[in-house]
Amino acid sequence: MPSKVSIKVIAGSLEGKTFEFQERATCLIGRGSACQLRLPSTTEIDRRCSRHHCLLDINPPDIRIRDLGSLNGTKVNDEIIGRRKKGQTREDAARIKYREHDLKSGDQITVGTLVFQTEIFIPKVCTCCQKEIPDDQSATGNPDPEDSRCEDCRVIIETTQPYQQPPNEVQQCTQCGRDVADEMGTGRHGEFICSACQAEPLQLIRRLLADARSGEHDLKSIKDYEIEKRLGKGGMGAVYLARNTISGERVALKVMLPQVAANEWTRKLFLREIKNTAALNHPHIVPVYDYGHSQGMFFFTLELCRYRSVDRVMKNQGGVLPVRRAIKITLQALDALEYAHNVDVEVELLDGSTRRAHGLVHRDLSPQNILLTGSPSELIAKVSDFGLAKAFDTAGLSGMTRSGAMAGKPYYMPRQQVVDYLNAKPEVDVWAMAACLYQMLTGKPPRNFIKGLDPWIVILETAAIPIRERDKSIPKRLAEVIDEALQDKPKIRYQSAQEFREALINVT
Repeated sequence: MPSKVSIKVIAGSLEGKTFEFQERATCLIGRGSACQLRLPSTTEIDRRCSRHHCLLDINPPDIRIRDLGSLNGTKVNDEIIGRRKKGQTREDAARIKYREHDLKSGDQITVGTLVFQTEIFIPKVCTCCQKEIPDDQSATGNPDPEDSRCEDCRVIIETTQPYQQPPNEVQQCTQCGRDVADEMGTGRHGEFICSACQAEPLQLIRRLLADARSGEHDLKSIKDYEIEKRLGKGGMGAVYLARNTISGERVALKVMLPQVAANEWTRKLFLREIKNTAALNHPHIVPVYDYGHSQGMFFFTLELCRYRSVDRVMKNQGGVLPVRRAIKITLQALDALEYAHNVDVEVELLDGSTRRAHGLVHRDLSPQNILLTGSPSELIAKVSDFGLAKAFDTAGLSGMTRSGAMAGKPYYMPRQQVVDYLNAKPEVDVWAMAACLYQMLTGKPPRNFIKGLDPWIVILETAAIPIRERDKSIPKRLAEVIDEALQDKPKIRYQSAQEFREALINVT
């Protein structure tokens, strides 16, 4: 069983209600219709609470709160966080970086007249074998909470004298052996790579390949590769050009580095999602050849695309693309999205059983992960990283990134995705593709993200700027379709990739 976070209303009109989270999530609190925890509209609440009042960033067992520049602030125990100054506008408040506050079990949050209390459940883990201790065993054996042991280990310990507590390997970096108890945080266990080692991904990938060549079974798919150069680096890891020393084949070798300890539960959750991604078979989707996990990191081998990403091509061509080329890339990517959104996949559940599921959503589409191959005269677009960011975040491996840095790229996110990231529907990809087209044609994202301005507030409370206000040379009929595609209030205009694709074809 994973860790769990509960938010219980202990005072106010919603008293007695409980909200539980076992997976990575955000919870927006306020009066607005988009809030997951929407406050009832009463005179008292309307006076004290903002439409988008505060945000809970949840990655069990961790929970963090952040005020979103509310008029009256958010109270955590006896301290008020946030709260814009008297006479300060919402726009002024959005420019202020409000401090985030990590919550503990038992902490109380006051929003207007409502009081919430946090409860955090962390399953017990055997200090010997690191396996979870079932509830029916947790009250037996050694009562010392710092020395909890499962029944199997207690039997061994009781029949083997003298007993010495084995070293807790979970508290050590899998790469350098450094003590990482402070970095891992309370209540987490599993394989973990320290921040110093994560800062050197090339050394990690070289060690991974050395282990593969030494015969480690889980790494046999990459044992014949050697690194030639780095292709890119991001918040979740890095991508390298790798060559097969036997066949000469070149691939993209991607390594993803969890920001928290990867235990058995999170590994299974992430790899289950990746299995679905690897099953995708479409000419405009970058295929995943192999994938796996070792010593706290995940790796993938993917098709190497000759011209790399759309954003790289844009930089080489002055920051924008010609209309005809941008439209062609968009149509091909939309073709890939339509396929993925409607594909049937066999989902393996954590208990080993399977079920059929319909459709996969990317959730992190941007010019950085639309790759180009083919020839200079006939470029072919391929969507990469399908579902990787969502799977990483769902498993909680991205750490606490939603509130401050935000998961994904805010430039290409509709408001629906900010409000409910994990349950985002296919239309968020359609909006993101329209945003990518907007960027290809103008060199700018649809919304104005001013430095220092809170990206959450920008997405929740501002609309896309009409594209001809950026560049009057954009054909009028094309501009109308793009502007329509970037509507996200009250809902996204184009609900399917095919619908947007047909609209573009009709005006080009």
